[in-house]
Amino acid sequence: MTVLQGSIAWITGAGSGIGLAGAQALAEAGATVVMSGRRPELLKAEAEAIVANGGKAEFEVLDVTDSESVRQASQAILDRHGRIDILINSAGLNVPNRFWKNQDARGWNEVIRVNLDGSFYCISAVLPSMREHKSGLIINISSWAGKYDTYMTGPAYNAAKHGVVAMTEHLNQEECINGIRACAVCPAEVATPIMDKRPIPPSPEERAKMLQPEDLGRTIRFIAEMPSHACINEITISPTWNRIFLGASDIKRA
Repeated sequence: MTVLQGSIAWITGAGSGIGLAGAQALAEAGATVVMSGRRPELLKAEAEAIVANGGKAEFEVLDVTDSESVRQASQAILDRHGRIDILINSAGLNVPNRFWKNQDARGWNEVIRVNLDGSFYCISAVLPSMREHKSGLIINISSWAGKYDTYMTGPAYNAAKHGVVAMTEHLNQEECINGIRACAVCPAEVATPIMDKRPIPPSPEERAKMLQPEDLGRTIRFIAEMPSHACINEITISPTWNRIFLGASDIKRA
């Protein structure tokens, strides 16, 4: 029996990228994964693939910017399983017009609502049950831009991801007494579909040198398999060949 056998893990942004890799890794470790996102066909296909591979997977269609929908989704999971042991907040996006010279209020609000508000809504939804059970793990996918003021990601994304890091640490300050742990994962560039929204999308050669989604899946599993008395507060991870250090084309030409 694996460490996570019988655990219930709820993953947002689970249709692709880091969220999907996290769901696959946790299912492989024995957890029942509940996958959320906005595209039901994609979620259904990926959940079925996990089941076909021997895992346990379900899905709940969800827009994390809708607080009432978040509440309903979490309650549906609790009604079926009685608990949510792990929450992975992986839903996130950025917009092409992301700099002060072209960022508008609509784009700003979209980035903040998904990356920061959505994480808050999901955390708020699971905390009462976790407090009741005196245990729980929350993994928030932040970013390298949540640690360092990175030019290429823009002010809205940087502000949101810095907020996620701060929110995560405050969870540990308040909720450690209730047996609840939180970790902010801060990856530099990962070769996920979000790269297509870059002002200058990276080339296939550049993407091949980035972190891959499965790297983050392994990271998520590592955090989840730590014993309950150990809290990994934060992980910063980057590709060895780091475009942020070397000067990406976004920086040169934006």
